[in-house]
Amino acid sequence: SVKGVTPEEVRHSGAQIILGNTFHLYLRPGSKLIASLGGLHKFTGWDGPILTDSGGYQVFSLAKLRKITGNGVIFQSPIDGSEHIFTPEMVIEIQETIGSDIIVCLDECIPFPATYEYTKESTDMTLQWAERSKKAIKRYDSGLFCVVQGGFFKDLREYCANELVNTGFDGYAIGGLSVGESKDMMYSVLDQTVPMLPADRPRYLMGVGLPENIIEGVIRGIDMFDCVVPTRHGRRGYLFTQSGHIIIKNAGYKDDESPVEDGCDCYTCSKYSRAYLRHLFMSGEILGLRLNTIHNLHYFGRLMNAIRGAIEEGRISQFRERFYSIRKEGDRC
Repeated sequence: SVKGVTPEEVRHSGAQIILGNTFHLYLRPGSKLIASLGGLHKFTGWDGPILTDSGGYQVFSLAKLRKITGNGVIFQSPIDGSEHIFTPEMVIEIQETIGSDIIVCLDECIPFPATYEYTKESTDMTLQWAERSKKAIKRYDSGLFCVVQGGFFKDLREYCANELVNTGFDGYAIGGLSVGESKDMMYSVLDQTVPMLPADRPRYLMGVGLPENIIEGVIRGIDMFDCVVPTRHGRRGYLFTQSGHIIIKNAGYKDDESPVEDGCDCYTCSKYSRAYLRHLFMSGEILGLRLNTIHNLHYFGRLMNAIRGAIEEGRISQFRERFYSIRKEGDRC
């Protein structure tokens, strides 16, 4: 699920595809149960495409007592402490069983910082797992995406991208970013990596989703993004607008009758004031978290629609300039 909102509300925001996490779905409620209830689409009530990532990031960031071998990853469930193993083949099987439309190969999300030696060994393993994943596919009505790793070493990113392109996949994800590095480092990796990936296949930047990151990613050739930013920030009282974000708990909004953003046609902005949203947030009301999330999802939906329009009209560079100009004006207010 998308936290706090219904599939209909997600669709109304302009989202065309949602992401499910293989790690969480495997542990609870379980892939066999989901399959027995008609698959992930029927289980969740979402009638659009679903991408499931491999769960690799969660294994390396959430699970305890993990052990990496050439065969896969052994880890302990953060829910009940039980031991499990993810192999490339098993991860493919889980995603096929639950009915994913876009399946992602198992990879290792390299920690930051990491040595060259560790990064090289990890990148080689990710490449081996990608080949095994491709061989394990049994359903051909879904797309298989690989993950380009290589840390922050130019030659390793190029090496990984070249090998994966030679193997051939339906789409190419770029992983291992937004892990603590600077924005300049992130953009440098994109500058190096994206041109090496086929322009006729989707290019997907994993786990990155601040508005400025999206703009910079699109400028560099990224087609797809996923991130918890719209929902997590909403639950924490951060609301996105064209001129920047507002922190709804701030005392200045206590008697503010205006909507979160003038001109926004989302349910939240059409019905409620900043003052009411602040009241809900300060009172710990669940409704406040829902309304914040609805607005943020609509903000990102409108942003992506505007970006697509700018690309079609050949004015994406001007759009980028205006985006930062409006942000700068907002900072002065």
